[in-house]
Amino acid sequence: MDLILASQSPRRAELLQLAGFTFRVRSRAVPEVRAEGEAPRDYAMRLAREKAEAAWEGKSEIVLGADTIVILGEQVLEKPSDPEDAARMLGLLSGRAHTVITGICLRHPSGAISDAESTQVHFAPLNSTEIAVYVASGEPMDKAGAYGIQGPASKFVERVEGCYFNVMGLPLARVYRHWKTLELGA
Repeated sequence: MDLILASQSPRRAELLQLAGFTFRVRSRAVPEVRAEGEAPRDYAMRLAREKAEAAWEGKSEIVLGADTIVILGEQVLEKPSDPEDAARMLGLLSGRAHTVITGICLRHPSGAISDAESTQVHFAPLNSTEIAVYVASGEPMDKAGAYGIQGPASKFVERVEGCYFNVMGLPLARVYRHWKTLELGA
C-alpha cells in the first residue's frame, strides 16, 4: 500500500525519509482549534485524525496524519501568532520542563489507528537577548512552542526524556510499530 504523508512539514518528511519510508505528500488544511475542556493528548490525536481523514482518498493507501503541541503546566502552546507571542512562549519555557505531545493517525482501508507520544524537554534559563535573537531569526514562527529542537534552539535544551524525534514532530518508532501491523500484517 502507498504511504501518504498528510503534512507539509519538512521535518516530518525528512524523518520519514531517514527511516527509509517511501511516501508521497498530500496535505489539506484542517482548522486547528482546541475544543473547550479537551485534554491536550486528545486534542493532538483528534487533529492528527482530522488531517489524515482530510487527505484520505479511499484508495489502497495509508495516510499518516500528525499534530504536535507543547504543554507547559495547564497551558497548550501551539504555533505562535506573531513574534511577540513567540517571545512570550520562549519566556515561559525558559528554565523549565515541558511536555511535547505528537498525535498520529494512520488512516487505512479498514479504518484508522490513532496514538500519541509524549516527551519531556528541559530548557535552560534564557535571557531576553537570547530570546530576541532567536525570535528575530524567524524560526519559531511555524513551530509548536515557538522552537525547533533540531535547529538553533537545540542549544537551549538541557535534557530530553523520551523520543527525540517526537519533539521534531514525528515519533518514528511508534509510527513504524503501527505501520508494520498494517503493511506486514504483523
